[in-house]
Amino acid sequence: MKTIYVLFCENSMKKLIFKKISKDISLFFFITIISISVIIWIIQAVNFLDIISEDGHGLKVYFLYTLFSLPKIISKILPFIFMISIFYIIIKYELNNELIIYWINGITKLNFINTLIKISLVYFILQILLTTIVVPYTLDKGRSFFRSSDVDLFSSIVKQKKFIDGVKDLTIFVEKKENNLLTNIIIKEKISKDKSQIIVAQNGKILTNKDASKKIILNKGKIINTENNNQNIINFSIFNLDLSKFNPQTITQPKVQEISSINLIRCIYLINEFRKTDKTTKNKMFYIGCDVEILDAILEEFLKRFFSPFFIILIGLSSSLIIMSSKNESSYKLKNIFYFCLGIFFIIISELSLRYSGVGINYLVIHFLIPLIFFILIYLYIFFNNYKIERN
Repeated sequence: MKTIYVLFCENSMKKLIFKKISKDISLFFFITIISISVIIWIIQAVNFLDIISEDGHGLKVYFLYTLFSLPKIISKILPFIFMISIFYIIIKYELNNELIIYWINGITKLNFINTLIKISLVYFILQILLTTIVVPYTLDKGRSFFRSSDVDLFSSIVKQKKFIDGVKDLTIFVEKKENNLLTNIIIKEKISKDKSQIIVAQNGKILTNKDASKKIILNKGKIINTENNNQNIINFSIFNLDLSKFNPQTITQPKVQEISSINLIRCIYLINEFRKTDKTTKNKMFYIGCDVEILDAILEEFLKRFFSPFFIILIGLSSSLIIMSSKNESSYKLKNIFYFCLGIFFIIISELSLRYSGVGINYLVIHFLIPLIFFILIYLYIFFNNYKIERN
């Protein structure tokens, strides 16, 4: 009965100890990733200011678009922050002699590392949820604000005494602007490769029709039509220019990274079936974003979502190597630097392997095998190292 009680106490103690390190790693991880994500988000938001200044979208669209980019930032830096969290907590434990508590309670280094692997699995699941569900949804949601945005082109993007080219195939210069009244206007439109049109007017006014379409009424000017280096000049007293055909240069079509994971898998299946029946290289689009010509990008995105998160488990294992050495060793700092660089190496490999994933089936297999092979090698090293320590 006494033996059972002792075993029960030991197991309870081990659970409490492992619960503490899990809590410490998680607390440091969430504080760090939120702080760094917000900093990156602010810097990125500044870079997105041209959404207002050049493309003419409002503050609401700008704010919502930048806000919905936050999950992508978190998923990008998650592996690195997770590695930093393990390093920081274990080194802190070692310097404060807290790791001795584990060894005194009969916990081997292999037991300790197995627990870190279990913790890594939690962050692996978190990353999978981000890459497969949250990030595609938020990116598409952010892009949807552009698609539904009612942009007042001229009123929003035209600036005094500046050449503005925020609208595709259109360049605008206005000497003076007061509300919707414009003075000394130059408008250049590129109609085709060899054909363009320049409109010069003394003044003009932007009007909105009942159907929400916009036009500008130009007064006292001339139209210079150029085609194959031949010019034709037409003078006018009043000229109506329809603005509905012009669109902001902001991309409103969904990108591959904005396609839902279900549609991404469906797209790969459809392309595979199409290539079985049609051996030609002609373009084929099954639905928006699913194009035979961009199969490489689609495969890369598929691996990024479903298989790159496996590197987190490998990063967690490689980071746990720092418990294999003691602070009393002369090479303690040097080993820690090596293990840190090893984690950085795996993060870089996870990104580089994606670049070649769509080239062929061999590269797909390599992407699958890289984390698995390194995981087995590192775990075997830890296992045999722990076995030698127990024998001695």
